[in-house]
Amino acid sequence: MLYAAIKVLLTAVLVVAISEIAKRSSLLGGIIASLPLTSVLALIWLYGETGDTAKVASLASSIFWYVLPSLVLFILLPVLISKGMGFWPSLFAASAATFAAYLLMTAVLGRFGIAL
Repeated sequence: MLYAAIKVLLTAVLVVAISEIAKRSSLLGGIIASLPLTSVLALIWLYGETGDTAKVASLASSIFWYVLPSLVLFILLPVLISKGMGFWPSLFAASAATFAAYLLMTAVLGRFGIAL
């Protein structure tokens, strides 16, 4: 239980730190947020809990493939906002489009026999 609490606390501190940095500099906040820190933490937690390098490799592979459709959010959100759509509707629409992109990526990967 303590281990899980430490994981949650460390991850929360990371997210809060990024948002605080972004208040001062969106460039620096964006650079830090774009680092795969959450993914690295997940890989470390998984390896620490299982010691299973095959699971770590599988997770890393899945992260790679699903980073691609996640880019839809970061492309569409600023476009919608710049077109005058409010933040919340833009976030909802970009999130929905990202979900659709995830579904499409899953179908494409399956079609090519890439099992994750």
